[in-house]
Formats: sequence, structure tokens, C-alpha cells
Amino acid sequence: MSAGTLEGTRTVYRIEGLDHVFDAAEVHALQDIDLRILQGQVVSFIGPSGCGKSTLLTIMAGLLEPSRGTVLLNGEDVDGPPDEVGIMFQRATLLPWRTTVENVLLPIELRHGKRRTKAYRDQAEDLLQRVGLAGFERRYPGELSGGMAQRAAICRMLITEPDVLLLDEPFGALDELTRERMDLELQRIAAARDATVVLVTHSIPEAVLLSDRVYAMSARPGRISEVIDIDLPRPRTLDTMALPAFVDYTGRVRRALDRGHEDS
Repeated sequence: MSAGTLEGTRTVYRIEGLDHVFDAAEVHALQDIDLRILQGQVVSFIGPSGCGKSTLLTIMAGLLEPSRGTVLLNGEDVDGPPDEVGIMFQRATLLPWRTTVENVLLPIELRHGKRRTKAYRDQAEDLLQRVGLAGFERRYPGELSGGMAQRAAICRMLITEPDVLLLDEPFGALDELTRERMDLELQRIAAARDATVVLVTHSIPEAVLLSDRVYAMSARPGRISEVIDIDLPRPRTLDTMALPAFVDYTGRVRRALDRGHEDS
């Protein structure tokens, strides 16, 4: 989705006047967050460590109530984890007593009961094959590397085919080559399902490669210091990163982060 096609698209998330303070520590994590995310859009939050990116994602997932402000998903207040949202954090958190494929099928079992998992097993194994884990379906988490466990966690998130993907540094534990492959696979999956993707990342190139819009955030209390629309043709490939326009966008995001740091 290019910046020029945004208007007229259905709003998925609308956030207005959002603040969050962790009272026990008296930490003002987020301040005056206002944004709108559209169906099929890929957006990134990028900023310095501790600026509230993960806190914002957790609020959007319905796992944390904001101190102030409105968070609407498809026009409804977010007051708990919505069924149509899949979320993935920085750590895989696989259950050590379940095999890889059993971990992937866990959301199906929790929603529909163990009997229904048989109908989804082929789909789970196909997802594992797509992320390079063919042959590891019956291995336990203790037999997987950190990167392999993270890829299994991605499959666990995707098995329910969520309309919205909330991703908190999902590929940070992967080596560079695998991370690039997973970035492209995420793009393919999102486009095939017209899914809305919200990504927290520290990588400027990753943000530009994947996103239609990048939200640069200031240091704590986290505020949106600048919004950069990324108008590059899709589907994007690794060759996209060599385009002069790509290099220009990465420079714009870096300068926005520098200005946000100076203004904080």
C-alpha cells in the first residue's frame, strides 16, 4: 500500500490522547499519542530504547490499560485481547513440554479444543516449512536454537490467521540472512491476507523496507516526533535496499530520530 492509496481505506486502529504512567515507578512512558492505522497498512514504531514502543504495542493488544486516552479497534474500545489480533513479543516463550508443532497448534487448542487441532496440523506444518523448520516439527524447544524457537513462535501467531499482527522486535534474535528472509516472508503473508501489521523495531532499514508509514518516537516520555510515509513499489525485495529512494528514506528516518532526541 503506497501513501497515495491510504485515504478511503477502513480505519483499523484509532488512538487519541493516549498517555501512560507506570505509577509504582513513577515512569511517564507515553505522552499525547494520536494515530490512525488503516486496513492492510504496515506501520513501524522506531525510537530509542525505553521510549515506550513496546508499552504502546502492549496497550494496542489489550494487555495493558492506558492511563489516559482512547484506543479503538474497528470502532470498538480495546478492553482486553481481541480475537482478531495476533501478537508476538521479543522472546519465543514456547512451552518446553510440547513439540514444535504442538506449540504452533496451541492457540487452536485453547480456542476450539484439542480435537480441532488435527484439522490444522497440515497448515501448521506448512507454516513451519515456510520459515525453514521442516524436519523439526517433533523436536522440543530445548532442541532448537533461539532463532529457530522464534520462527516457531511466528508460526504459532499465524496459525489463527489474525487480521492484525502486532510484532515487538520479532526477528531481533535471528541472524542477518534469516532476518532478511523473514522480513520478506512477513511482507508476503501480510499482502496475501490484506493483514494490518504494526512493527516495533530498532532497525531503520527494516522499518523502511517493510512499512507504508514509519512513526519516529522521541525519548521518554515517548511521543510521536515525526511521521514518514514510505512510497516505494511493492512487493519489495532485497534489491529495493539499493534504490536511491530507499537510501533517502533511511536518512529521513535517522534525522527524525535525531531531532526527536534533541527535542526530548
